[in-house]
Amino acid sequence: MFGIGMKERDAADVTVAHTDLASFTALIDYLCTDELDLGEEEGRAQRALDLRELAQMYQVPRLELLCAQALQESVAPATAVPLLEAAHTMGDGRLLAQCRRFVADHAAEVRASGGVEQLRDFGVAKGLLGDALDQVAELKGTVAKLKGTVAARDVELEKVRAEVAERA
Repeated sequence: MFGIGMKERDAADVTVAHTDLASFTALIDYLCTDELDLGEEEGRAQRALDLRELAQMYQVPRLELLCAQALQESVAPATAVPLLEAAHTMGDGRLLAQCRRFVADHAAEVRASGGVEQLRDFGVAKGLLGDALDQVAELKGTVAKLKGTVAARDVELEKVRAEVAERA
């Protein structure tokens, strides 16, 4: 952009849309040092999202992968829903699946962290509801199998009791 005859090369000011100073500075720092620094834990997931968007925009694939890895490591009760929505928006199937599984496996913690109230995307909400309904159906199937097993054991137990009663 600054060296191949584009207007930015000779401009006194360059406006970079769709970002903030901190994210763009992090991009420049990465380009100069080849090291990713997302800063402190607080806000790390959002910084990784912002930087990943810049990495995609400026075609920096290694940085994009590092940000994707940082996002996967950032999935926690408080971040699962926002990351789920971001993954849905970006089309990141791997992060989407990881967040859905996390929400399913840690539902109480996600609810307690305010994750449900953070939902903004109706499509994501429908997906989570579908996941919950699938889990309910799976649990019902498991309960039905257990009832069948218990009933079969009850029949066997009655046979044993009858045999014991005959011998006595």
